[in-house]
Amino acid sequence: MVTETFVKIKAKYSDKMKKGNPIVLKEAIVDTDHLESEGMIIRLVDEHDHFIGKGYYGKQNKGYGWILTRKENEQINNEFFYNKIMNAIQFRKPFFEDKETTAFRVFNGEGDGIGGLIIDYYDGYYVISWYSLGIYQFKDSIIEALKDLVIYKGIYQKKRFAEDGKYLEEDDFVTGERGEFPLIVKENGASFAVYLNDGAMVGVFLDQREVRKAIRDRYANGKHVLNTFSYTGAFSVFAALGGAAKTTSVDLANRSRSKTIEQFSINGIDYEAQDIIVEDVFHYFKYAVKKQLTFDLVILDPPSFARSKKVTFSAAKDYTNLLKQAISITEDDGVIVASTNSASFDMKKFKGFIDKAFHDSGGKYKTLEEHTLPADFKTIKEYEEGNYLKVVFVKKIK
Repeated sequence: MVTETFVKIKAKYSDKMKKGNPIVLKEAIVDTDHLESEGMIIRLVDEHDHFIGKGYYGKQNKGYGWILTRKENEQINNEFFYNKIMNAIQFRKPFFEDKETTAFRVFNGEGDGIGGLIIDYYDGYYVISWYSLGIYQFKDSIIEALKDLVIYKGIYQKKRFAEDGKYLEEDDFVTGERGEFPLIVKENGASFAVYLNDGAMVGVFLDQREVRKAIRDRYANGKHVLNTFSYTGAFSVFAALGGAAKTTSVDLANRSRSKTIEQFSINGIDYEAQDIIVEDVFHYFKYAVKKQLTFDLVILDPPSFARSKKVTFSAAKDYTNLLKQAISITEDDGVIVASTNSASFDMKKFKGFIDKAFHDSGGKYKTLEEHTLPADFKTIKEYEEGNYLKVVFVKKIK
């Protein structure tokens, strides 16, 4: 039996939560002393004891829990989780029917009604990501619901929270048949090698699907492309498939080279005709300026926060300077794909970074197109932070 307790919410937060914001912030709670074990059902009330919602207590970097229902008498039980997952699967029906794309998001946290829970699909395999010990307490109900609702080859899970100060990084197979890795999945006709048994990162970020397609279909042909913070080279693969004259992929991680070679190879691209560089991106910018290297298309998709031996990068503080460095090595009439997954600022502020970078560089630009999360990454308007992805294609004007 899951324990249930009342949680009183401070007045300055209760109105926003009553209007549909599902996150329970630590600072919103009047008294946290009685929150003993993650996974407790919490009944939220305002300072006049009026009902706000019901959810669970679970610590993660975003807060202390999530509201799951606004119905005072609704039970958070097996049936509850079954219905939420069923609705999510029905919403993704077009994705399941798309033969050209076999990797996508099936359940997107608060967007599908359960904050802290992510489920991704990779060609018959499902990967469940738990973002707190709190939601993990419901794992049996959630896994059973998924098993009842889908035909699957296998199910894996990722614990994206620390237990005893340690993160789980090993293969966490749940049920079905173990995959043979790399597993080759398709995205808009291209192929990606993914590893569901290799820690939190499987090899491709699914949220950039439409951005990669745009690069391939509209921007890459005949261009010299620089892909910074390139990870496994997914943007470079799509640029090459789109007819790029040459791609240059730069990432600090040692294994980015072998991973990028793998992605090129499974798509029939000669990786030796491309440049794959293991180096701090900030050092590479200085090198490019020194050697007078320029590019027609520059892709900037840094992590929200990164630290190397000499540089600490925060998207909220440092993106403008990063853009200025990119502008300096972008050809006139060239395009910069400015991207961020930081939830700490909105699109308006992000566009402000772009505007300031060009202003400080003494240059002009034109916005060509914008992207946020694709349809399978369902979000709700009451929780704007959930729509974290911001991508702007800008053309550097002479």
